[in-house]
Amino acid sequence: MSIIEKLHRSTPFDLDELSADGASAALPSSKAPSIRIQPMPDYVAHQEDVPRVGLLSAEAVVRDYETAAKEMEAMGAELISAAKKCEEMTNQVHDAFAYMQDTAKAYREEAKTIFQRIEDCSKLTEEVRKTCEALRQRIEGNNTAH
Repeated sequence: MSIIEKLHRSTPFDLDELSADGASAALPSSKAPSIRIQPMPDYVAHQEDVPRVGLLSAEAVVRDYETAAKEMEAMGAELISAAKKCEEMTNQVHDAFAYMQDTAKAYREEAKTIFQRIEDCSKLTEEVRKTCEALRQRIEGNNTAH
């Protein structure tokens, strides 16, 4: 059986009963005290002779705006905190960069020292080779003279 068939076979609604239920659930009278969860913000005040609907609507809207404003202020505090963290990180980056520059300078000095040593050793090796060559030639020259 389809849902439509079930609806047609069920008892029809009693409109008088529905009206009575609706009347018992009517809105409270305008003389009922307003329930305030939180106090109204200092920057607003109710005017005289404003209907209750207007008072409640205005309160609801100002509370929504106030909640949003407080959230914005909280977000601003979070942004300030994030900015401070960024400043700390920036200082750390500057320190790390200075350390890298000092290390690079030390590497260049070490490279210069090693470069100089290699060239000095190369010159000394060349002098030793020339001396050995000259000595070998002298020795060979003395052996041929006998």
